Amino acid sequence: MGDILFLAHRVPFPPNRGDKIRAHNLLKRLADMGPVHVACFSENSEDREAIAQVEQISETSYVAHRRKPLVLAGAEAVLSGKPVSLTAFHSVKISEYVRSCLTAHPIDTIVVFSSQMGQYVPDDFTGEVIVDLCDVDSAKFQSYAENGERVWLNAREARLLAQEEERLGRRADATILISEHESQLYRSRLESPLGINAFVMGNGIDAEFFDPSLVQSHPALVNQPGPHLVFTGQMDYRPNEQAALWMIEEAMPSVMRRFPDANFHVVGRNPTPALRARHGVSGTRVWGQVPDVRPFLRSADVVVAPLQIARGVQNKVLEAMAMARPVILTEQAATGIAAEDGIEWCVASLNGDALAKSVAELANDVDKAREIGSAARQFVLEHHDWQAVLSPLSGIITSGRAVRDAA
Repeated sequence: MGDILFLAHRVPFPPNRGDKIRAHNLLKRLADMGPVHVACFSENSEDREAIAQVEQISETSYVAHRRKPLVLAGAEAVLSGKPVSLTAFHSVKISEYVRSCLTAHPIDTIVVFSSQMGQYVPDDFTGEVIVDLCDVDSAKFQSYAENGERVWLNAREARLLAQEEERLGRRADATILISEHESQLYRSRLESPLGINAFVMGNGIDAEFFDPSLVQSHPALVNQPGPHLVFTGQMDYRPNEQAALWMIEEAMPSVMRRFPDANFHVVGRNPTPALRARHGVSGTRVWGQVPDVRPFLRSADVVVAPLQIARGVQNKVLEAMAMARPVILTEQAATGIAAEDGIEWCVASLNGDALAKSVAELANDVDKAREIGSAARQFVLEHHDWQAVLSPLSGIITSGRAVRDAA
């Protein structure tokens, strides 16, 4: 096997959000398979501080700082007829790096992480192309439009991004989706599935890091009345913001009727103004970015994931399960994880009273909550260890090469 070129839309260090966690572990696995060259984008000082780690793991690398305002990316998208997702991640410098890398090094495989980066695969590249779409981004934008959010713009993005997802599937020797649900959804949106070689490769969790025995409880949770409900994630990501706001407005009033001292902790970077404005409302505390999310998870009586729109496998759910906490989540948040309701987690409908009832059942039955948490960690250890999750990768690359050779 020759060298590998890895294209990612974000610096895969530090692995502290869903897409970066997957890209981080994928890059490490590729580096075990052969020399890797990396092109990616940085967005903030934390990303730029991690460039040294990219350089350490790669033979060569180029990190472009993404400065393009969304308004400019939108204007370019309208003028060019492309999705905003592509124009927002367009860089002449990365195109030049890819060309020079292919000229100077024996690259025989390009691995594309996320649909935004497929634009950098040259049409005349004759080696193998592997695309990890993770999930079906176009369906997410369609959901936004159907929910009445910026209908014209999101409907346009859904349509054009679906075309790009299909183009990538035809360009690639293998296309990877994060779950069987996402794979079926992807295929259902294709004009024709013929010629598209799709594989499923799930998400993992670093269960050695997310180990409740390694961290102390958070004093703000254990020294205050409860129960304490915790929700984690990137809080300027629209589905997370939407879920947190729903929890505050629809579920917490019902929870507090049962438990007047209940607290809802929103833990994650970049909370939106709408979320910050609700700090103190219905027992809510908006923490923003914290040095370590594990003490919050370890101290939670219940971890909640009331997502209305969810793509792929939710890392926040796997992290809470690995920390042996009982998780209450919606069906949307449960996709891609084959846990059993009432055994390794609790699935609740998107109804405030129903979710509050599930919280009460766990808060009033400490033994049941402990049993579910223990079963959740065991489930993660058996089914979502990163080494096991990524083990099919070498076979996918081999299968993709076989498809090309047969063609």
